[in-house]
Order: sequence, then structure tokens, then C-alpha cells
Amino acid sequence: MQSSFTKRKKLGYCSGIVTESLLYNMFYTYYLVFLTDVIKMDPILAGTVSFISIIWDAVTDPIIGSFADRNGADKRKYMAKAAFPLGFMFIAAFVNIGSQSSVIQFIYYTAVTMLFWLAYTVYTIPYYAVVAEITQDYDERTSIRSTSSLINTAAIFLGNALPAVLPSLFAGLVFSGKKMGDSFGWTLTAIIMSVMSVLFACITVKSLKGVTLQKAETASTENDRKSIKVIFSEFFEVLKIKPFKWFAMFIVFFLMASSMIQSSFEYMIKHLVNKDPETWMTVVIIELVVVMAAFIPLVTKIAETKDRRFSSILFMSLMCAGLIICRIIGVRSIAVVLAVTFCMAMGMANFWTVFYSMAYDLVEVDEFAYGTRRESVITALPQFFQKFGAAVGVWTVSLILKLTGYNAELAAQSAKTVNGIENNVTLIPAAFLVLSVIGAVMYPITREKFALLSKELQKKRNGEEYSAEGLEKII
Repeated sequence: MQSSFTKRKKLGYCSGIVTESLLYNMFYTYYLVFLTDVIKMDPILAGTVSFISIIWDAVTDPIIGSFADRNGADKRKYMAKAAFPLGFMFIAAFVNIGSQSSVIQFIYYTAVTMLFWLAYTVYTIPYYAVVAEITQDYDERTSIRSTSSLINTAAIFLGNALPAVLPSLFAGLVFSGKKMGDSFGWTLTAIIMSVMSVLFACITVKSLKGVTLQKAETASTENDRKSIKVIFSEFFEVLKIKPFKWFAMFIVFFLMASSMIQSSFEYMIKHLVNKDPETWMTVVIIELVVVMAAFIPLVTKIAETKDRRFSSILFMSLMCAGLIICRIIGVRSIAVVLAVTFCMAMGMANFWTVFYSMAYDLVEVDEFAYGTRRESVITALPQFFQKFGAAVGVWTVSLILKLTGYNAELAAQSAKTVNGIENNVTLIPAAFLVLSVIGAVMYPITREKFALLSKELQKKRNGEEYSAEGLEKII
């Protein structure tokens, strides 16, 4: 690691995950609930709002990534400029506009969430990509992501627990003799989350001050200016890298599974076990983050002893088996709800610890194959598939709710709806996890292969004779 990236700066950088994770988790866990139960939107329309905005976010990833990869581009500046719009648009997404028109509601919430996710992309793509500029060491990348993942457990807790209790608390406040409603509680909660998010973005940008970033210090040329056509041409060029299709499969299906469970937490507690979401969501989220925090060091140890591929196969398989067992038992008690949460936490601990480090490895594959380093584009591509999978997962939940007759006005849902919610947190995610495991099994970059790649790549950089022997499945 470069000497300019001290332990203190590393900690400051890693804390930047709080900026995106607070808002990411509140959105994925509660936005569907906010639209269906507070705004009273039709479930399929509510799911489509999220689907369109997240897909839009996925499409902008490679564009932002390409701009952030240009010579002279300083990733810190992208992060700084995105922070305040990110917070502002998140607040706007949780405002009740007061219209009963489904058309006006759909247009407004789709527009503001698209702008929110655009700002999110401008922050997160440079944030994650910058690690590939800071270090090219296999284990150091894992270490950075491990530290970041541990900090992320606190952000996951706050992003899920605070919205579980604050909206109803704020809704009971009285101003000028008038009691505030549910929608006011959600808006005020979004304001608090956004302020925290912007604060950590500022800390992160400051922590990277003085850190040597190669792209930022390389002079820009006319050749660095790329059209949208060229940007997407690069996008498809990187997609041709042999390991990428398996990596994408691993990402998409895991996010489809995890986003289905995450966006169903409140429905599961309220309608499967008939418990108060305010109380039990907090319990579920505490369990989620405690289990993640416990498993992250284990994941890191296995990834460093074996490799990231092995840890992914192991923990994704365990998560899948656990969800199937929960469905056989039946999600009809808090104990089984907590078992579902445990399975998800175990899978998330692995995914968020190794996901970006696996993407960084592809930067070296790309350089070996094409002679150029495209850190942001290669960071953006996995995020594209991550968001695509998450969008499909959330939309699938809304589709099942619609098809099974979910009605937010009913205290007790029909047996058909209850069965649909149960499948949303067990069988359907388990099926997606099987496909995710297959992607991990087929992913060819092991620790040994990466070491060989790094050795031959260094020879190529030095103008020495190099060989691709043993790298046929990678290059």
C-alpha cells in the first residue's frame, strides 16, 4: 500500500460506506412500505417506481465510471460534488405530495428517486473504484473491504433500525396545536438520515486528501474525452472478459435474493407472525448486524487462507440451505423470522466483504488483456448488475403482493397473500441463491491464478517477455 494512505486515512476512507449504506438500506427496506402503506400506491406501481429508478441508476453506472476513469479525473471531487444532492433528493423521495392521483404520484416518485440514484452513483462509483488506485495487493484490498464491511454493520443497523421507530415517534409530535401525520414522520426521518450521510461523505473526502491517486495526477488529453457511444463500447469490451459473466451471475442472483428478503422484513413481521413492526424490526436489525459483524472476520480469514471464491461458495450455500429449512418449518413464529434473518446476515457478511475486492481483481485482467486500467468502469459494471438484481428483487416482491391480493388497509391479509409473503422470504430467494452459487463455482479467479496473473502482468509492464500459459480461463 502506498505510504500516503496511513491507517488513519484508511479508517476515514472506510467510514465513507456509511454515506451510501444509510440511504441504501432505508430505501430497500422501507421504500416499498412507504409507497404502499403511507402514500397508498398500488403495490405494482410502487414496485415499478423502485424498478425504474434503480435500473436508471444501473445504466448511469458505466457512464459515471468512464468519466471518473479519465486522466486528470479526481475521484474525490466526484464524491464531494455528489454528497449534498444525494441527501436532498433522498429527502424529496420521502415527502408526501398530497395528491390522490396515481399518475401524479407515479411521475413524482419516479422522478425524484431517479435523481436520488443518479447522485448515489456519482458518489459510490468513485468511492469504491479509488481502492484499485490506492493498492494492487490482493490481501490489502480484502483488508480494506473487511474494515469497510465492519463499519457497514453499524450503517446497516442505523439505516434499518431508525426508520423502524422514528416515523411513528415523529408522527405523534404536535406543532401549533396540530398533530403531525405518518408522512411527516417519514420525511423527518429522511432528513436525519441525509444529514448523517452528508457528514460522513465530508469526512471521507477529507481523509483522502494527500493520498496519491494516479489518475488525478495524470494530465488530461483530448483522447480522454469520450462520447456515450465510446463509453458503452468500453462497457461491452469489459463484458467480454472471460470471468465477468460468472461474476455477474454471482452478483445478480444474490442481490435478487437478498433484496427480496430485505424489502419483505416489515411485511413478514406484520403479516406472518402478527407482531408489532416497530418493536420487532429493531430486534431483527440488531440480529442482522451482530451476525454480520461476527461473520465478517471469519469470511476475511477464509478469503485470506483460501480465497474469495471459496468463501462465496461456502456461505451462499449455507444461506440457501437455511432458507429452504425455514420454509419447511414455516415462517409462523419470531424464532423462524430470526432464523431467516440469520441466513441473510451470513450471506451478506460474505458478499459485502468480497464483492468489490473480486471486482478489483478484474482491473488487472482488463489491463493484461487490453493494456489499460479502467478502475471505475470495472467497479461500475458489477454495480450495474448489483442494482439490476436488486431492482428485479424488489419488483418481484411487489408483483407477488399484487398477484396475491395484498391490501394495505387490511389488518389481516388473506391466506393467499400470507403464503406469497412467506415465499418472498424463503423459496424464491433460495432458488436465486442456487444460481448465484453456480456463478461462484464457475468464477475462475482464485488466489493462485491472481498471483500468476500479477507476475505476468508486471513482466508485460516492464516490456519483458511474458506468457498467458495457465491463464486461459481468465484471459
